[in-house]
Amino acid sequence: MSAAKSFLTDLDQAVSRGTAESRTRALWHTTDLMITGRYSEDEIWTFGEVIGRLADEIEVAARAQLARRLARFDKAPVNIIHKLAFDDSIEVAGPILRESDKLEPYALVANVCTKGQTHLLAISKRGSLEETVTDVLVTRGDQEVVNSVATNSGARFSDFGFLHMIQRAEGDSILAEQLGLREDIPRHIFQQLIAKASDDVRKRLEQERPAMVDQIKSTMSDVAGELQSKFGPVSRSYFVAKRLVTAQHRQGNLNENSISLYARSHKLEEVTIGLSLLCSLPGDVIERAMLDKNRETLLILAKALDFSWATTMALLFLGAKDHRITANELRELEGEFGRLNLKTSRSVLEFYQSRKNAGDGDAGPKRQPAVAVR
Repeated sequence: MSAAKSFLTDLDQAVSRGTAESRTRALWHTTDLMITGRYSEDEIWTFGEVIGRLADEIEVAARAQLARRLARFDKAPVNIIHKLAFDDSIEVAGPILRESDKLEPYALVANVCTKGQTHLLAISKRGSLEETVTDVLVTRGDQEVVNSVATNSGARFSDFGFLHMIQRAEGDSILAEQLGLREDIPRHIFQQLIAKASDDVRKRLEQERPAMVDQIKSTMSDVAGELQSKFGPVSRSYFVAKRLVTAQHRQGNLNENSISLYARSHKLEEVTIGLSLLCSLPGDVIERAMLDKNRETLLILAKALDFSWATTMALLFLGAKDHRITANELRELEGEFGRLNLKTSRSVLEFYQSRKNAGDGDAGPKRQPAVAVR
């Protein structure tokens, strides 16, 4: 047994028979000894055991002071760090939860799931947060916690986390704006946020994030140059397809099955016209969605129509270059489609419809798309 461990064992025995004052002195002596010395991991663990026993016997103010000293100590014993992090007093737990690098993500998740909102607020202010932690923070946190983590530039969010916060942002203009200003928000998530935001928030975000908003507007633009160059001008076959699909729609027979059949048969005109009718959007918007390399808009439209993944996949292949998609990309698209929410996707569709309707009143000539519902 090393000299340090023997000393700590003797100290532990002495503390068990000491007074409150002697325990406090022993706590600071042991802490100073640990911080200033050079010890092995086993010895550091032993220090943690002794300090933990002493911490159980001292008042809150002294434990809080201990937490502040150990929060930034990079060799602090994990056992005492965990003990302090789960202390019921936020004065004790707060410094550890906010600053200690010794807390693993699983410990933070456990803390979020078992402690109160003040503990969650402290965690939300950490310099960095992994997706597994933010997922539970935005689910269990109150308004103050969610707003705090939304403004934390060191926090990372999964699509689930972003979508959950968008739902929380309904009626909360501050949170909606905070989310919209995050540089890491994916474009398709930003689209859903814009769709649900108030007019005031939308205007502020358009001013603060013009590049992002321009990307969204481009998906609804009246320019379909890529299709024009790829498939040529409107042909006689288009008008035949338009009559067929429109009649099918009037009879109530235009549905997911017919769209899926058209897509698998590589009938782009029928798919474009059919989706245009089902989504109540002009054909050029559908064209842009079909050709957009990011695929987010097409995924959102398919989700808003409550299409299955099989049908959505057929649409993706139809719009892909040479009708090819790599296996890895397809897996990523399937995961993204699965994470989309039906309700919020329909809100995005309504946003497209409202923006398109508003744009219809703009003055000035417009380019005719390669395929358009007339």
